[in-house]
Amino acid sequence: MNNVNKTLYIPLYGKSYVSKKGIILQDKKAESIWESEGFELKGKAKSKWLAYYMGMRSCVFDNWVTKHLSQNPNAIVLHIGCGLDSRCLRITKPVSSWYDIDFPEVIVERKRFFPETNTYHMLGMDARDTALLASIPQCDNAIIVMEGISMYMKLEELTGLLKQLTSNFTNVQILLDCYTEIAAKASKYKNPINEVGVNEVFGIDDPLVLTKNTGLHFVQKHTMTPDYMIHQLNKTEQFIFKNLYGGKIADKMYRLYEYSKK
Repeated sequence: MNNVNKTLYIPLYGKSYVSKKGIILQDKKAESIWESEGFELKGKAKSKWLAYYMGMRSCVFDNWVTKHLSQNPNAIVLHIGCGLDSRCLRITKPVSSWYDIDFPEVIVERKRFFPETNTYHMLGMDARDTALLASIPQCDNAIIVMEGISMYMKLEELTGLLKQLTSNFTNVQILLDCYTEIAAKASKYKNPINEVGVNEVFGIDDPLVLTKNTGLHFVQKHTMTPDYMIHQLNKTEQFIFKNLYGGKIADKMYRLYEYSKK
């Protein structure tokens, strides 16, 4: 598994950590996978603050998918860059088809823990190779999750993927997180992903840049650290977390954007 793929263990650890504490996100699957497969993380990668952040981010994505499935029960869900995430289990809303997508070697690993069904599928592909998306049946409505993937794609690669997605489906809802440009530059020297050997990432300052020639409309920016989740921490942790991860400083480094097809 290459260094980029190893980064999937950082959010897995975070979700396992908060789940064991009984806060933010309940994810028994993450707990069991981490217990059997996790390795020793170093430095900030094993920080409890980062674990809280990973748990909150995932919960925000979960809630967003649940909301859109309620509004579009016939939609399919595409989770691009799924890693070992168990969102397909955490979300209980019925879904016509769910596709978890990641590099082939990640999907091989994933299939050790998640069985495919008539409605749940795993596809091994490089998201930058947009031609491979043709293997997904076309439908009217698609709910697309891109969590923790945009920062590993150059702008032309990311916009190419988004353009192909809007071409494949009549109605598209997308939620993705991204680094800002200053965060991408800083990540070369100081980022938990450095602990697993990744030093090159990319950032986006203007959300509208992803609407150019992609057929997408920018809907809104979301917070990845809602107050009601922060309030699940103890009082001291709440104060520290708000100042380090939930405030203006964090917003200068990391964003969460929602898009829909025009």
